[in-house]
Amino acid sequence: MTESTTAGSSNKKLQGKVAVISGGASGIGEATARLFADHGARVVVIADIQDELGHQVAASIGIQRCTYMHCDVADELQVKALVESTVQNYGQLDIMFSNAGILSPSDQTVLDLDFSEFDRLISINLRGMVACVKHAAQVMLEKRVRGSIVCTASVAASHGGRKGTDYTMSKHAVVGLMRSASVQLAEHGIRVNCVSPNALATPLTCHAHGMSVEELEKLYSHYSRLKGVTLNKKHVADAVLFLACNDSEFVTGHDLVVDGGFRAP
Repeated sequence: MTESTTAGSSNKKLQGKVAVISGGASGIGEATARLFADHGARVVVIADIQDELGHQVAASIGIQRCTYMHCDVADELQVKALVESTVQNYGQLDIMFSNAGILSPSDQTVLDLDFSEFDRLISINLRGMVACVKHAAQVMLEKRVRGSIVCTASVAASHGGRKGTDYTMSKHAVVGLMRSASVQLAEHGIRVNCVSPNALATPLTCHAHGMSVEELEKLYSHYSRLKGVTLNKKHVADAVLFLACNDSEFVTGHDLVVDGGFRAP
């Protein structure tokens, strides 16, 4: 084996791993799916409700390394089927990146909170996260896999805001889920962590604000103390890769903040 081949192999941080990414058809999920495949994952299963886009992403990565499955994380049975299908087809599950989520549909405050909108957001942002963690952990335990579960939280989980009450509440709860699960699963060698990005331009946020990527990045740059770099989905994907691979072998119960110093005192 040549020196260059050895170096290339050592850079494959997920060699032979099987990963599931919810919300994998766009944004942070898509960027992470591509990064996982680049780092040698045996297969990346991307799950989403954006079927056409999901199939396109899987095909662009390569059907030998990536596959798409429709899954609405608000429906626990669909999440269970997603995980069971992955194990049936590929033998095990090493990594669950529970990433699917939505934004607040309005600027409502607690004074005018619409509970129908609240319930829908919680069903995806929290119940969906719980379902992904629950069923991934169950199959990891059954297969005796020392797996890694990563949840997408947010800097919103560490402070309140003037609006987006339901979104902020959901991300606080995701961190609580991660901390509880990390304690409960540690004895089985299963690690559970969160990644908490600051505001960044994705198809979801661009659509919500009616702005282009460039316009939204300019707006969001005011939320970072770190100048000379603009937060993008690749930065978050890199953080997820760290939490998913053995570089973080002794890291669990951690909320990895990717915010350019926004939360710094």
